Amino acid sequence: MSSGIRATVLFSSPGACPLAAASAVSESAIEQVSTSVSVPGEGGSVTEFLADGDPDEICEACADVGVPVEPVFEYGTETLFRTAHDGPERCPCECLGRYNCPVHRYVASDGELTLVFHSSSFELLQEVMGTFREKYPPVDVQRLLQPPLDGTPEERVFVNRGTLTDRQYEVLSVAFERGYFDRPKQANATELADELGITQSTFTEHLMAAHRKLLADILD
Repeated sequence: MSSGIRATVLFSSPGACPLAAASAVSESAIEQVSTSVSVPGEGGSVTEFLADGDPDEICEACADVGVPVEPVFEYGTETLFRTAHDGPERCPCECLGRYNCPVHRYVASDGELTLVFHSSSFELLQEVMGTFREKYPPVDVQRLLQPPLDGTPEERVFVNRGTLTDRQYEVLSVAFERGYFDRPKQANATELADELGITQSTFTEHLMAAHRKLLADILD
């Protein structure tokens, strides 16, 4: 059995997601979520979540996106809601069921949804992310972790190479491959700029921009 990959993904527009809809009118983030197997006598599965705020407003917000929820219990200012999944896929959470990717954590806040889920392989993760980008854009991959994981959670960061432009990535790759970062250097900026067909100042500009973006991920 492979160790798999844990992905943290943020959705700004997560489709007909009751958690996101409820969080838009809730007074706090929604983090206490559970999904069960099918209810006796009914198809599909159910999700239950605690939300702080006016139950009627939360029910109305969910109904507006086409996902009815039912208030079940009240815990002080919080209400436990339940919704059934017995139709077509309407949100990223339901989409993961098609790929048999278990969800580790749900967080919904201000209408946005963050999912932490497991994928058995990088190939499967690519397929899942392709579906997410097609159905629920924009998609922000915040972190990818693959055991064994050393260091504290704060030390494990995901470096998003996708923030680089094609030209920045090309300049950085050529500089690395030609030994620009070696000590002593195997190539200088003038040589690499000539190879890339750009001026030395443009080479330096692209290289520094790539550095800033990657270091922002590491040092944030």
